[in-house]
Amino acid sequence: MPPVSVKPPPKNTVLVSHGRPPWYDERGNHTMNAFVVGIAGGSGSGKTHVARQIVRSLGSIPSVVILSQDSFYKKHTEQELVDAFANNYDFDHPSSIDMDSFAECLKDLKECRQASVPIYDFTTHQRLEERKYLYGAAIILTEGIMALQDAKLRALYDLKVFVHCDSDLMLARRIKRDVAERGRSVDGILEQYLRFVKPSYDNYVLPSQAHADLIVPGSNNQVAIELICTHIRRKLDERSNHFRAKMATPHLYTTPSGTAIPESTLDELDLTIMPQTRQIQGIFTILRSKTSSKQDFIFFVDRLSTLLVEHASQFLPYASRSVITPTEAAFDGKTMSAKHICGVSILRSGGALERGFRRVFNNVPMGSLLVQSHGEDGEPLMLHSMLPVCVRQRHLAKDTFVFLLDAQIVTGAAAFMAVRILLDHGVKQENIIFVTFLVAKGGGVPILRRAFPHMKIVTGDVDPALRDDSQGSDGKQVWAMLPGLGQIGDRYYL
Repeated sequence: MPPVSVKPPPKNTVLVSHGRPPWYDERGNHTMNAFVVGIAGGSGSGKTHVARQIVRSLGSIPSVVILSQDSFYKKHTEQELVDAFANNYDFDHPSSIDMDSFAECLKDLKECRQASVPIYDFTTHQRLEERKYLYGAAIILTEGIMALQDAKLRALYDLKVFVHCDSDLMLARRIKRDVAERGRSVDGILEQYLRFVKPSYDNYVLPSQAHADLIVPGSNNQVAIELICTHIRRKLDERSNHFRAKMATPHLYTTPSGTAIPESTLDELDLTIMPQTRQIQGIFTILRSKTSSKQDFIFFVDRLSTLLVEHASQFLPYASRSVITPTEAAFDGKTMSAKHICGVSILRSGGALERGFRRVFNNVPMGSLLVQSHGEDGEPLMLHSMLPVCVRQRHLAKDTFVFLLDAQIVTGAAAFMAVRILLDHGVKQENIIFVTFLVAKGGGVPILRRAFPHMKIVTGDVDPALRDDSQGSDGKQVWAMLPGLGQIGDRYYL
């Protein structure tokens, strides 16, 4: 029975600061992978501390992932567990680490896909069955004693760092950590250090220093940290994308060939518009009126969202099914054949469609994305994602139909980012059904349509124009749909 220990802080973490800007262009193609920093060094040299110093020093940054090599220790046999508790297992040899899995997870994160990272428990010396979901990093800090030892890992790094530290200080740090966090005895720590840790450092870790772009001291390293942060900021600036203005006013820009982008017709936009019955026209009249009571507004938003989701459900797959009716007669009907269905709302206004969605699809998972505009340039920022399991797991995502919910498509910037996030997770483009109350014909929907032609867009109506409602001296651009519904999230929730 292993001794009780203090639970160590999590090593694989997502540290979100100011959100992630677009990593794609207006054609929907990836143009910016995450920036990856590999940090190697001896056990106790301060690799994790250096990674966290970098995060603190970056200041106003997009989302950051710290990915630890410690999670990728291999699953042990019963005999290996006996050796591990007796301090007879070599955890510091390259063969103890699942390098293939390590490189695969890092490659997925770098290429803007989600990754399921193993969880290793040092108190039981075993890899757990559960895994940690990571996604959305613009910067990945990868740390571990063998982080620079394997060629597959080195090929993924944009910057390679080696943390150099005095051997006595590394041993002192290791003793303090293993006693406090891993419940080990000092004698066992020293025995393991002399048998395995020190030889491994001399034979494998220290030689990998030759691959480093920068060698950082294990203490008093503020100057080196600032150099690294300056380099990262410059590289991120070089990779930044700015195209929200083009989405808001596409007719003012040109195609890659130099010709003007023509204004699209409704047929070219390939929208599924709710039949404009008298009921639908009456609902929109109430919703568009600024004198409507809050009670009426909420009631008819829920009513319209229910009708929209019902109309959108025609794009789900159905299979033939014969049943016997209560009158003992046969009836040939249809049954829904989608393996997985879920809803994802773009917060906050997308939440106004959730009640209608749940009325149509009972007991299906619901997720959310928080996408907001940057205060200076108006570009979208991914601040938070909480996706259902059927989307987070790639083998399920490919068979999942997602109802993406947002109140309006104006410039289309938030919609564009939300679709890109789903595609990054392995959801098929043709399995995304975007449900919205209104679409601005003169806004970003033509670019959204050209980038994702197989996605379905179901809307209640199409408004003809956008108006630049930028106010004040902050320089932030705001577009309003005309005649529009106003700020639906504010009207629904406040």
